[in-house]
Amino acid sequence: MSFRTPEILPSVILDDVRGAQKMLSGVARVTPMEGSRHLSQLVGAPVHLKCENLQRTGSFKLRGAYVRIAGLRPEERAAGVVAASAGNHAQGVALASSLLGVRSTVFMPVGAPLPKVAATREYGADVRLQGQVVDETLAAAEDYARETGAVLIHPFDHPDIIAGQGTVGLEILEQCPEVRTILVGIGGGGLAAGIAVAVKALRPDVKVIGVQAEGAAAYPPSLVAGHPVSIRQPSTMADGIKVGRPGDVPFKIIGDLVEEVRTVSEDALSSALLLCLERAKMVVEPAGASTVAALLSDPRSFEGPVVALLSGGNVDPLLMQRILRHGMAAAGRYLSLRLRLTDRPGALAGLLGLLSVADANVLDVSHVRTDPRLGLTEVEVELHLETKGPEHCEEVAATLRAEGYTVMG
Repeated sequence: MSFRTPEILPSVILDDVRGAQKMLSGVARVTPMEGSRHLSQLVGAPVHLKCENLQRTGSFKLRGAYVRIAGLRPEERAAGVVAASAGNHAQGVALASSLLGVRSTVFMPVGAPLPKVAATREYGADVRLQGQVVDETLAAAEDYARETGAVLIHPFDHPDIIAGQGTVGLEILEQCPEVRTILVGIGGGGLAAGIAVAVKALRPDVKVIGVQAEGAAAYPPSLVAGHPVSIRQPSTMADGIKVGRPGDVPFKIIGDLVEEVRTVSEDALSSALLLCLERAKMVVEPAGASTVAALLSDPRSFEGPVVALLSGGNVDPLLMQRILRHGMAAAGRYLSLRLRLTDRPGALAGLLGLLSVADANVLDVSHVRTDPRLGLTEVEVELHLETKGPEHCEEVAATLRAEGYTVMG
């Protein structure tokens, strides 16, 4: 049994998305849309955030998974379903299966975040950890489907999945009828394809722009080539869009309907996640913040009003901690300095007092006396400081130099 997409690709139309919307009534939340004053000022036009991070299971994935499983024949339901995912699709399939009374088995990578593994089990799935990357995990799920007859629920490469995800587009048009640009993160492409089908059928004047992480951007070269192209070893903190090859079905739709696909850096993703937390009060995973990263990277290039989709909020707390540190560093909120002092009592206390007056928060101090490069009466101090931004960093360094300190780095 093969799970390759047939050469004659199935299509998805507006009626499919509308049918999915009826099917999802009472199952998926109509997630809120929040305005962002800060992003609106940067863009020079109204910016709204479509908060799928507040969807059941923490992402949009429930929509497509439920529509796909609900459309199975009775004998297919009896055989159960199987999926492969690092987290969001896993949880969507697990909950959808439980709601529909279908047995589910979900393969997840060995290194999948423990909170996502635990949540998937709590939604009722039999979780099996196999493979180091999602491609290996998907191969294990395909083997399981061949051996058991379970139906593989692909995360993005199926018309029912695309139709379910497209219901987000219908909600956007209902909640923000004046929208001119919609930004959506792209991994395999199911979400962007579904939104494009719904939006372009009703409002062909609205631009749909996809966003990918630079280290996992398979769509730009694929669109140039005219067919899906695989990239080797995709690498990004945004595991929700870390996909090495576009799906065949969504690729055709995106090529026809999506205006452009932009890429964003890891620094931009970190800064976007930090902004969502600080300014929008939203817990968003890196993939979910990719649209905000695109706004931060080139804010004046979008026609407003703009809707940026926050596609998910499932982030491992340990990863969140690392990302926030990275985001603060990218935003100029950390400053590392090395200085040489005269090794005498009170010298370090005087330095720390000066930093206190400069309103810099000292996070770490390293005091070195034994380096052979130091003079007999010298000591080197390395400081890690929390600041208020790039301008404050410059002010702190200037204050130290004005007091006679030699700032070495």
